[in-house]
Amino acid sequence: MITDKLKKGYLLIAEPTIIGDLSFNRSVILLADYNQEGSVGFIINKPLKYTIHDLIPDIDARFKIYNGGPVEQDNLYFIHNIPDLIPNSIEISNGIYWGGDFESTKELINKGAINNDNIRFFLGYTGWNENQLENEMESHSWIITVNSYENKIIGKSATHFWKEQIMELGGEYLIWSNAPENPYLN
Repeated sequence: MITDKLKKGYLLIAEPTIIGDLSFNRSVILLADYNQEGSVGFIINKPLKYTIHDLIPDIDARFKIYNGGPVEQDNLYFIHNIPDLIPNSIEISNGIYWGGDFESTKELINKGAINNDNIRFFLGYTGWNENQLENEMESHSWIITVNSYENKIIGKSATHFWKEQIMELGGEYLIWSNAPENPYLN
């Protein structure tokens, strides 16, 4: 469902016309926080070549790391759907939580109590200052949709996620679903 009202927990789908923007071309962003002072989100469909073990060797797991956005890319963030296991988590919406006690999280991963369907790690985040996201909405940079996957979005494959979202929109967007990533190179 397309909506024009911003709300944390919603998805921002990059308009097909955002071409050449390395961070946001074909991005789907989970809006993690939205208020009068600004917004924060995580790009959920841009896996990097790293695993959590590559970044933190004492974690014995190979969970993918995602490019969360261009802000603070030297910081690790995570979302999850297991607040009963990870203390001090902040609910985004629909059973999706942001952060929490990282030492507990490491222990739970190493014990095998957390899997790929429970947690997703990001380097960096996407951030907007006051009214910046609204201005981008007015310039048609983003399509807002309700997160129909709710907390199952964490385990959703990123491979064709943008294309799937564009196809669900239908109508004028269908032509973009099979277009090359950079139509100028076609």
